[in-house]
Formats: sequence, structure tokens, C-alpha cells
Amino acid sequence: MTQTATLVYVHDPMCSWCWAFAPTFWQLSDQLPAAVSVRRLLGGLAADSDQPMPRDMRDYLQATWQRIAEQVPGTRFNADFWHNCEPRRSTWPACRAVIAVRRMDARLEEDMITAIQQAYYLQARNPSNTETLVELAIELGLDGDRFARLLDDQDTRGELSRERQQAHALGADSFPSLRLLIGTSAWQVPVDYSGTASMLDTMNSLLDMR
Repeated sequence: MTQTATLVYVHDPMCSWCWAFAPTFWQLSDQLPAAVSVRRLLGGLAADSDQPMPRDMRDYLQATWQRIAEQVPGTRFNADFWHNCEPRRSTWPACRAVIAVRRMDARLEEDMITAIQQAYYLQARNPSNTETLVELAIELGLDGDRFARLLDDQDTRGELSRERQQAHALGADSFPSLRLLIGTSAWQVPVDYSGTASMLDTMNSLLDMR
């Protein structure tokens, strides 16, 4: 009998490689064996900071965007972000925004992730800024004042800390990462940006082994 399992997806909504992987991950989620459920964990790339992003980091990320666009066909970026916004190396606010939306309406978690990614990569809006995150929540039909309160409260901060610790315990310190949990064991599923076949093969083999 095939065992039940959980596919853990470790990500950050402001991770450019996660943006590139998003369409394939949606396909993968739709194609999973019936025995496999999905759980997302927020890995949190960069802590809160009010300091402008250093020039070398700006150059590195712009080069990363260009490399991703070349390596993952169909992935688009809007370079106006680097001219219209003041970038900060700070992704934890966006991670907390996903948790805040989950607390308000768990059905909108994926929608918020997508909204943050589209704001950052396509619309030249800065999800490191609280006002941007509140705008996105309102655009999803949520109460902006309540969202703003949840964004930085102790429960939301505590949940992000727990998820980061869980990701670290799984050895998922780069994003995106996939782990298949079967019983008490966690198995790495190599991320494939080009399609779902290799990831499904890995999972089916692991399920058949157990």
C-alpha cells in the first residue's frame, strides 16, 4: 500500500529563483500522487532592515535576474524596479505578510504569494515596504487595518521564526527547496525548473521504496 506523504516547499516570496519556479510548482502540485499533500514553509532570505541595499548587492541581484531570464524561459522581470524603488535587503516583511494573510483567510495564501511576486518582479513595487504589503492585502479584498496589525504582531513573528527553524532542520537553506516527508524521514527532491517529470519520478520512487 502506498504511504501518505507530505511535499514541503521551502520558499521566500521575494526569492527570484522561487519566482522562476512558481509555474512549474503549480503544475507539480496539480500532478502529485493522491497520497502526497503539500505544505509550504517560509525560509526567510533576509532579515528586517531599513538600510538601502548596498551597490554590490544591487548589481548581484540585477545580474541574477538576467541570468534567470536566460536560463528559465518565460520568466519575466521589470528592471524599472531598480530605478523607481529604493531597494532594501529585507524579505522577512513579505514572509510575514504571507503568514498574516494565512491567519485571515488561509485560502488566500497562494494568492498573496503571487501578488507579492508580481508586485516585485513585474510592477516595480517594493514588497519590503509595509505600505506595499497593505496595498496588496487590500487588493485581495482583505481588511487593510487588520492586516497591518497582524503583519508585525508576536504571533506572526513567532510563526515565521518557527518555519525558518523547521526549514533549517530539513537542511533546506537555499530556496526554492523541496523535501518529501514520509513517516519520520525527509528526502530531498531536486528542483527542476524545466518540468515536473523528474520530480514526480523521484517522489514515486521514494514512495515505492518505503
